Amino acid sequence: MLIICGLALLALPAAAAECPAAPVQPLSLPATAAAMAAGRPVSILAFGSSSTEGFAASSPEVSYPARLQARLREALPGHLVTVLNRGRGGEEVAEMMRRLKRDVLEASPTLVIWQVGSNAVLRGMPPALYRERVEAGLERLRAAGIEVVLMDNQEAPKLQALPEGNERILAQTAGIARDRGVPLFSRSALMRHWQTEGVPTAAVIGPDGLHHTDLGYDCVAAALADSILAALRPALPPAAGVAHAGGPR
Repeated sequence: MLIICGLALLALPAAAAECPAAPVQPLSLPATAAAMAAGRPVSILAFGSSSTEGFAASSPEVSYPARLQARLREALPGHLVTVLNRGRGGEEVAEMMRRLKRDVLEASPTLVIWQVGSNAVLRGMPPALYRERVEAGLERLRAAGIEVVLMDNQEAPKLQALPEGNERILAQTAGIARDRGVPLFSRSALMRHWQTEGVPTAAVIGPDGLHHTDLGYDCVAAALADSILAALRPALPPAAGVAHAGGPR
């Protein structure tokens, strides 16, 4: 039955495919919520590597940052929400830090979603060095008054082929979030949930065994949008009409 369902999902046109339901991940976003409640424009900057850039997507419009912007704008009519894509494929933490000032700090975003960790696994980076570099980056972002959410690794065959390194980097990312009081949006947990729902890996990870399909990018955006909206909802007036961001594309 799971094989039949999986083949049916793969056979669906991209525009008709639906994202599987997923638990909302708790995010604490007081600064972003305050800006939204005050009616100020909210700028979200997606910082990271190829998963953020949208590598293997059929067009830039189906990268996760583009889909996140579309979903948030649909759910928050009357609020100006912009999502900037500052992903660059192949980078690990040290390379991201070299462009932090130009690509992130100078944009003065309300919120940064920092997708990090996958290339640390692929390059065999020592977990302690990974943690040191990520924590240094968080210090610079916080010193600039920018709210941050960390996003961890995708569940993908190329990372699963390095199970020890992958689990160590996932554990470090979770530990940094816990110890530094930074919200974590776990793609790993999200995709493991999809697996329990019978979603085939090939529906959300492309033939290269690493990067998302169009559906995968959209479904990451849908789950992330739902988590962001849940964090913002208490600060919004009832008239804002916050809606569920999941569902069909």
